[in-house]
Amino acid sequence: MTWRVDRRRDNRSLWPYLALLGAMASFATGSSFAKHLFPVMGATGTTVYRVGFSAMLLMAMWRPWRRSWSRTEFMLVARYGIVLGLMNLSFYMALRTIPLGLAIAIELLGPLTVALMNSHRAIHFLWVGVAVAGLALLLPVADVKGTLDPIGILFALGAAFFWALYIVFGKKASHLPPGAAVAVGLAFATLAVLPVGLAVNGLGLLNPHAMLLGLVVAVLSSALPYSLEMVALRHIPERSFGVVLSADPAIGALAAYLVLGETLTGRQGMALACVIAAAIGAVMTQDKKVQG
Repeated sequence: MTWRVDRRRDNRSLWPYLALLGAMASFATGSSFAKHLFPVMGATGTTVYRVGFSAMLLMAMWRPWRRSWSRTEFMLVARYGIVLGLMNLSFYMALRTIPLGLAIAIELLGPLTVALMNSHRAIHFLWVGVAVAGLALLLPVADVKGTLDPIGILFALGAAFFWALYIVFGKKASHLPPGAAVAVGLAFATLAVLPVGLAVNGLGLLNPHAMLLGLVVAVLSSALPYSLEMVALRHIPERSFGVVLSADPAIGALAAYLVLGETLTGRQGMALACVIAAAIGAVMTQDKKVQG
């Protein structure tokens, strides 16, 4: 009887991590599809589609207006949503000129910073170090012979900064109903990026074919992964959340291979092994008292 109870408890503790892995897989696939929109809508239009359609879908699904929101709760979600919008915009601006796997690797510096700031045991620093080693291998500056676009790198670093804030602000709002919180957050994200999209694309945002593809991108890149991440944030400590996300470049590289035909070098394979090892190590050495 005790064994069965412990097994159920262990299974429950795994669900937040499975939700996070599902979010990463969905995000990477959606980001790969998003690159097909760039020739028509550019990064700004693609960002508007992504967060705008996601907001409409989740607002209709969760109907957050049915619950009472305190001023504090509303401000928490607004802050979370604005950072979410800026993170998306920065990431897609980076994807204009640098590869998907490289953009994800640089962006991952944000959650890794959060992971380091929330680490207290020596073993936690070890897994962060393994993840950083993997990221170093995913930045083959010498291999591309100086062709990396510095503006793209800056946008990726901006996305890393906003991703760190997204984790912190999302954690502070994680006590709220996940579906409703993400829906309202994406509404604020839309308000943050829509002016930029209108300034660059104007009425071009009403392109029917682009809107259809944008809807697919919205579901895969925002609506589904952010809902899953909000569930995960309720149970995963910020330190573990950041390090588990080290698997993101590996998942992104796989999605890029399947959707865009990008192949991996031996060096990139070594990097993927490092980040996956860091992710597994972070889960296995997590303190039981903070598993949620």
